Amino acid sequence: MSDRRHVEEIERVLGGTQTGRDGFVSASWRRCVELYGMDPMRRDPAHIVTETELRDHRKQAERMIGAARSSLQSLFRQIAGQNYVLLLTDAKGVCVDFFGDDLFLDDLRTAGLYLGSNWSEDLAGTCGVGACIVTKQPVTVHQDDHFGNAHTPLSCTAAPIFDSLGGLAAILDISLLRSPTPKRSQNLAMSLVTNAARRVEMANLMAESRRDWVLRLSDSPEFLDVDPEAAVRLDGSGRVLGYTRGAARLFPDGGEVIGRRIDEVLGLTVDDLPDLMRDRPTEERIVEMRDGGALFGHAIAPQAPRAPLRGDRRGGPLAGLSGGDPAMTRLLAQAARLAPTSVPLLIAGETGTGKTKLARAIHMAGSAGGFLALDCAGLTAQAVRQACGEIGGPTTLLLRRIEDLPAETAPALVALLDRCDVLRPLSTTCAVPGVLDLPRPLFHRLAGAVLDLPPLRQRQDIGWLLDRILRRRTPEDMRLSPSARAALLGRRWPGNLRELEQVLDVAIALCEGRVIDLPDLPPPVDRAAEPLGPGETLEQVMEACGWNMARAARRLGVNRSTVLRRLRNAGLQPPA
Repeated sequence: MSDRRHVEEIERVLGGTQTGRDGFVSASWRRCVELYGMDPMRRDPAHIVTETELRDHRKQAERMIGAARSSLQSLFRQIAGQNYVLLLTDAKGVCVDFFGDDLFLDDLRTAGLYLGSNWSEDLAGTCGVGACIVTKQPVTVHQDDHFGNAHTPLSCTAAPIFDSLGGLAAILDISLLRSPTPKRSQNLAMSLVTNAARRVEMANLMAESRRDWVLRLSDSPEFLDVDPEAAVRLDGSGRVLGYTRGAARLFPDGGEVIGRRIDEVLGLTVDDLPDLMRDRPTEERIVEMRDGGALFGHAIAPQAPRAPLRGDRRGGPLAGLSGGDPAMTRLLAQAARLAPTSVPLLIAGETGTGKTKLARAIHMAGSAGGFLALDCAGLTAQAVRQACGEIGGPTTLLLRRIEDLPAETAPALVALLDRCDVLRPLSTTCAVPGVLDLPRPLFHRLAGAVLDLPPLRQRQDIGWLLDRILRRRTPEDMRLSPSARAALLGRRWPGNLRELEQVLDVAIALCEGRVIDLPDLPPPVDRAAEPLGPGETLEQVMEACGWNMARAARRLGVNRSTVLRRLRNAGLQPPA
């Protein structure tokens, strides 16, 4: 098309005539004239930012450049020898990365297909990058689709790249200096650039998600593990922390995606994700959708955080006792505030819940120097007096199982606590503090504050504990199969942490490979245990299981319908 005919067509579009152009092209032409005051006859050179400005743009886009680099290199290898050039621009349209044939660098620079060129619509007129920024959709601006006559030889196909919060982060553009006349000749370029943009979004999400679950989704099992269409990043309660643009279709209402629960649209929760990991065939990893459809899912577990350097006290010794369980988080926050004080503490909890570990962590987090532990069962007054002689400065005195202290020893212990003002007592008990049978003078010297550890069956971080114990006892690549993990999550654990550690020790010894499976697990020791623990309510079980019916059914040893019936009979409903 001649320059004159091109200008005449723009004038007809401005007058409201439909000329057969794509709607986004006509809309862009109108903006170029009415908003930007551009003249299509002017042959302005490409707008190139200064070196200083380019450094600033590249610095701000540094993470996205890193995420995109591998995909751009792969894409450029696919189109090598076909005279295409690849541009990665930031959300403002400035080219921050570039792949092109060295033989044509001078022509590419002249055309603005190079580092530092600004392809925003208000500067370059109708173009691939500019139109993509405005529409936030993949576009092809082919030859005389361009507004300015200077750009009509070009063909530009661009796709948006979104960050994990759904915001526009970059544009990936594939351009030709000269191309065949039919616009459909760029259909392959459109397919290549949209697929590459999707992979960049995936790489960016994965780089951000090392400590969270990621669920990758595909319509086809063949591409699930290698090139999925969408992914979401999830927190421990199943809420969306980040997503690729392809995952937005899961929430067709068009509302905000961040913060939504994944079980709104998919028939699963975080507890079901281990069943979707790679040690299961892809065709079996089916994820049902609430609207009746189905996808294939690939779940990637959180990676272990970097081990702190020796002497690194960030988070303190108390931080390693919980993986985010709400009750433990509250208790450890109280312990952290009490640790530097001289308040005597009584640590209560069922056998094996970690009372001694908590006591030692409190001692380490506090300011006391020495640490002396006494088992109260059979403790004599003479042993108490000998312990007093060993105290040479500020000391933490740990009294294990204070409920087993002989009655005749209590006066000697009271005298010791009164006489040694540098002694800070910590006591542990498996008894309920309110009914602890101790002489009142001794009780009030030991129970300035009570820390009541929850039993393991009520904790919501059992999966974290499983992974933590495995990391401490085995090489990094040993892990649990989804079925083994589900079985362990469903146990009642009457022996609490001690039982959990012993079960994993047995499983590690019996496992012949690197994946612990169901046959490697020893059977529960207490098979005849009551469905609910002592003093435990159905509501507590449901809260510990995050109101996940399948997980609660496994823990109670019943089917899901039984859980639902019990909930209805008890008048219980999940929190809003």
